[in-house]
Amino acid sequence: MIEPRLSTDMRIGAIKRLVESEGGFTMVLKKGDPISGAILVQTLEKGRNPKLFEQMPSLDDGPVWQQIWSEGIENKGDLSEYLERRFARDSDLWLIELDIADSERLTGLLRQLS
Repeated sequence: MIEPRLSTDMRIGAIKRLVESEGGFTMVLKKGDPISGAILVQTLEKGRNPKLFEQMPSLDDGPVWQQIWSEGIENKGDLSEYLERRFARDSDLWLIELDIADSERLTGLLRQLS
């Protein structure tokens, strides 16, 4: 049996409200399918240190948010190339950017939405 789930539009709205209630800033960088598009979350801590999160399936608790990218010295600038490849394969994909004070706190907030 298929479990009902929120549309992507509604999930993004919930993420925006959570982040903004914690004093952060949210921007939609690319819109995808409003009903069933996957979401990539790019985080910045005070405008720096980009990280990329995606919801992944889990055997235990259903989908969980996992970090799939962290920019370091060795891969600086490669994030835009990675995102271009992902969008070329999946036109329904969303990208939202969250500018927050503490990325560790964000991980806990995102878990609330899983």
